Amino acid sequence: MSETDEGSEPESGPAFLGAEVRIWRLRAKLSQRELGLEANYGQQYVAKVEAGERLASQEFAKACDQVFCTPGLFWRLRERASQHGYPDWFVPYVQFERQATSILDYSATFVMGMLQTADYARAVFRSAHPREDDVKIEAKVERRLRRREVMEKDATPLLWCILNEACVRTVVGGADVMRAQLAHLLKEAEAPDVTLQVLPFAAGAPPVPGSFTLLTFDEGPDIAYADTAMSGQMVDSKAEVERAAARYQRLRAAALHPKESLDMIRRVMEEYT
Repeated sequence: MSETDEGSEPESGPAFLGAEVRIWRLRAKLSQRELGLEANYGQQYVAKVEAGERLASQEFAKACDQVFCTPGLFWRLRERASQHGYPDWFVPYVQFERQATSILDYSATFVMGMLQTADYARAVFRSAHPREDDVKIEAKVERRLRRREVMEKDATPLLWCILNEACVRTVVGGADVMRAQLAHLLKEAEAPDVTLQVLPFAAGAPPVPGSFTLLTFDEGPDIAYADTAMSGQMVDSKAEVERAAARYQRLRAAALHPKESLDMIRRVMEEYT
């Protein structure tokens, strides 16, 4: 985007941030390579940020504030941009997810987004959006992977995920992608604040037909969230949340013990060799 492109507003948060980086870089009479040297990044990285193909990292945003003497400007733009790009109906959920003290998820068909590998997420998005170009698909993948940041905070939430056996047996993206995805689940489960269970087919009909998530907080009402074919539904009604919590407890009781669940994931992973 050029400074003279008046009336052409970037479509996404990363594109808007990248356009601002370019404007300030040109004002400072710096090349992409020179800005990269100042920020300890390569010229190609700067180019991708300016083109909106990659969301600037927090470190890069801080470096831009130092180089351009803009206290906190690029940091704030980066934080705002990180919330953009999601569908409007999903933005409130992402914001609540970052504040939750516990995330309790039941995944009926696919591994929950926060635990997906890039290749697995790419296959899911490509199936859902077969006509979109690679740039848009990659942007969706990047936003999904960005949700992992919630588990990298100083005070991480408790993440408890119950996976229907369909999640580990449905071949998403091919055998290699599935093997890597299941290996990733085993690695994530090593963290003390992550617990995985598998609801086996033998358990029979689950108490809910589809995926849903419960978010709990130190203060304020807890939230239940469920995907639909067109969007997502978020509920904070005490009665509805309590009903969802009761169903989650039944899922926990019917699912395999966490150790047995990891053993099953490991066995299925070996089948993908």
